[in-house]
Amino acid sequence: MSAGLAARQAALVDALVAGAPVPDGFDPVRLATTRRALLRKRAGEAARHWPLLAAALGPGWPTAVAEALDGVPPGGSLRDGRDVARWLRAAGRLPAGAVDELAAREVATRYDGSGAPRARRAPAVRRGRGSVFVQVGGRTLRLRLRNR
Repeated sequence: MSAGLAARQAALVDALVAGAPVPDGFDPVRLATTRRALLRKRAGEAARHWPLLAAALGPGWPTAVAEALDGVPPGGSLRDGRDVARWLRAAGRLPAGAVDELAAREVATRYDGSGAPRARRAPAVRRGRGSVFVQVGGRTLRLRLRNR
């Protein structure tokens, strides 16, 4: 493969998944359509790892994924879902049904937003909705809080 072809292919991929400008010679409308299709595919893949979040958003799930991840290179469906959940939480839009799911994931793994999530080694605590999640020794425990 020539260096020129490799550079053009890289520019096309960047335009499709990382928000780069449309390369010369490509139809911007078709490229935008393909980018939306790829975002829908990412939404479907992330929904398998984040079922409560996807179910809580219902038909709005693909739109939320597109808003949160448009221009963000794919990082795998587990990471994509976590990025969407954190984006929704920061915007004050995380559905109540997904608060516990995010808390359970955050107590079990470390994630800085750039690399892959990694299992926590140190104990951690996160509060969910009506529960507290505690991770000790690689196990995540859910402690339900009593209503007062």
